[in-house]
Amino acid sequence: MFLKQLEVMGFKSFAERISVEFVPGVTAVVGPNGSGKSNIIDAIRWVLGEQSAKSLRGSKMEDVIFAGSDSRKALNIAEVTLVLDNEDGALPIDYSEVSVTRRVYRSGDSEYLLNKQPCRLKDIIELFMDSGLGKEAFSIISQGKVEEILNSKPEERRTIFEEAAGVLKYKSRKKKAENKLFETQENLNRVNDILHELEGQVEPLKLQASMARDYLEKKEELEKFEVALTVYDIEDLHKQWEKLSGEFEQHGQEELVLSSRIQKKEAVLTQTRDKIAALDESISSLQEVLLSTSEELEKLEGRKQVLVERKKNSSTNASRGSILRCPG
Repeated sequence: MFLKQLEVMGFKSFAERISVEFVPGVTAVVGPNGSGKSNIIDAIRWVLGEQSAKSLRGSKMEDVIFAGSDSRKALNIAEVTLVLDNEDGALPIDYSEVSVTRRVYRSGDSEYLLNKQPCRLKDIIELFMDSGLGKEAFSIISQGKVEEILNSKPEERRTIFEEAAGVLKYKSRKKKAENKLFETQENLNRVNDILHELEGQVEPLKLQASMARDYLEKKEELEKFEVALTVYDIEDLHKQWEKLSGEFEQHGQEELVLSSRIQKKEAVLTQTRDKIAALDESISSLQEVLLSTSEELEKLEGRKQVLVERKKNSSTNASRGSILRCPG
């Protein structure tokens, strides 16, 4: 396994996309101070999963994105791709060539790609564990790192030897297994506490279970009685219904007879009302005739009185005339 290619775009001072090809042997990058040589090392550490902005000589992770210059605008994304030759199968993956890509956006979002397929940071770390190429491995030694290694404590140097010997992966797995065992033991302790608590509840629960069984038996017996009572009520109600149904039919027949009688009487009543109406009309006309006759009679009586008075006057006048014609 060896490093074949490094592609960088928007990372620190690399505003344009650059590609650094590596060939078997020694590849040297030469340039003056400030030309970006250290940024290549930072790019390799970053794409392998470095999470400390301080280790990348920045205050926050967004600082790795090209911040702009007098002649160029700032970018919103930084991307680094590392291509490795895996013909010897040093990496536990079924590819002869492995590419690892990392992107970060100015919004804070980030992406990891393994052979152009989305993946997790954990997948990349596990892929390079014990390969000598992890972000904490000493295959990448930056400026001042040699002195740090020489001056480190024996316990710190042990990590270097474990990485070189290829046991770091198994130590990591051992630590994970121990953590799982610890969690399992904690769960067992919790289960034992629950069992201990439940043991004290066994006797009360037995008593409650006995009471529950008695309750269920009484409930079943009560249901039988309720069913029998319901059957009795249904039969009694059915008899009452039959009796009332017969009475209803009888009353229905009586209603028909009475309805027929009522209809006949209503017909007679209608005829009587018609006769009364005719008589009322006849009485009204007779009353008009009576009124007219009474008025005529009053007129005739008046004339009669006038004639009587005239007759009296005539008789009186005649008597007076006789007296005048025959004096003593």
